[in-house]
Amino acid sequence: MKEPSPINSNYKSGFSLTSFLALFSSVGTLVCCALPALLVSIGMGSVFLSLTTAVPQLIWLGEHKTLLFTVSFVLLSASSLMAYINRNAPCPIDIKLRNACIKGRKYTKIILVISWIIFAIGFFFSYLAVYLFY
Repeated sequence: MKEPSPINSNYKSGFSLTSFLALFSSVGTLVCCALPALLVSIGMGSVFLSLTTAVPQLIWLGEHKTLLFTVSFVLLSASSLMAYINRNAPCPIDIKLRNACIKGRKYTKIILVISWIIFAIGFFFSYLAVYLFY
């Protein structure tokens, strides 16, 4: 059995947990604010009513949207900062671990971009669309 080298034992990828938390919080902003606006605007108000009846927590998310957006923004910012700081961090020498490191960084970037897009859509429908369309 191979003994891990000291370089491999020092490698940590703690920023991926923050990326996933940021993704889920930005999805929360989308569900809270963009999904109801979309459903009502395309004439599916009864679907939205059924959805809030089946999942009453959506009402709570809508009532506390400022807290939800604040937490999402903080998580997304922290995740982006960690990804930026670790962008040039060395990967392990072992080929499998190096490939996993490179692949993990690529997926982290993709998750971050998707999370920021989802956050922006939710922010638009929650705070900006009111001033543009009414």
